[in-house]
Amino acid sequence: MTDDIRQQAIALYDRFTHEGMPRRDFMTRMVALAGSAAAAEALIAGIAASPAAAAVVPADDKRLTTATRMIDGYKAYFAEPRSRSLKATVLVIHENRGLNDHIRDVARRLALAGYRAVAPDLLTPAGGTPANEDQARDLIGKLDLAKATAAGVAMLKTLKATSRGGKVGVVGFCWGGAYVNRLAIAAGADLSAGVAYYGPAPNPSEAAKVQAPLLLHYAGLDDRVNATGKPWVAALRAAHKSVETFTYPGVNHAFNNDTSAERYNKPAADMAWNLTLEFFKKHLG
Repeated sequence: MTDDIRQQAIALYDRFTHEGMPRRDFMTRMVALAGSAAAAEALIAGIAASPAAAAVVPADDKRLTTATRMIDGYKAYFAEPRSRSLKATVLVIHENRGLNDHIRDVARRLALAGYRAVAPDLLTPAGGTPANEDQARDLIGKLDLAKATAAGVAMLKTLKATSRGGKVGVVGFCWGGAYVNRLAIAAGADLSAGVAYYGPAPNPSEAAKVQAPLLLHYAGLDDRVNATGKPWVAALRAAHKSVETFTYPGVNHAFNNDTSAERYNKPAADMAWNLTLEFFKKHLG
């Protein structure tokens, strides 16, 4: 399969999962692109996240303590180091697939770096994240974003009380990256630092409300998100906000998600993760 066909398939999948392209249209075009229904299914499997992908940090890693419990009415996955050298807290905001094993794995990676990681299931009011990704995306699309953002602000306030130095950061991916920007607008000084991975940006007119320093990661091939990111970054800088941005050339949306074989890019993901940890160390300790 040529790189051009692969890239067209990724663009189609992005339209299906983020822009509401009807499934029938998506499958018809994907079959035409791949050459057969079987080839299309195989290609989609490589682009989509695999729930069977191996975790980077095992769920039973003895260096960590993990638990699922409630916070401000939302179910959340908690991960933290067993050692007493606990740093600050980081909220981990999921993609439009909801709270799944990949996001739990990301939370454990942060815990190994010394943070208390809290990954809320923002689909809790809708009954929680379903196993079917299409259902999860449908539920995400029906969320009341104002209420979901207010829930994040409440969690920040709750976690500050028991977080080292009273500092709480947030990192989010895709839908969660957009959520990071919304939370930065709404939370004021309650948010200590925010990192967004390829998250569609809010209206630039909201930039003046941001108080927390932001680190924004963008994928070079992600035209949909980048079209919103450029004016957002310009507005943040015009408002004299603390913002760092990195665009990774030649990589796709979701390049950090190692459960998506076709989109994951290890060099970009590793660089972005190292920058994320450096950013949190600087602003959270």
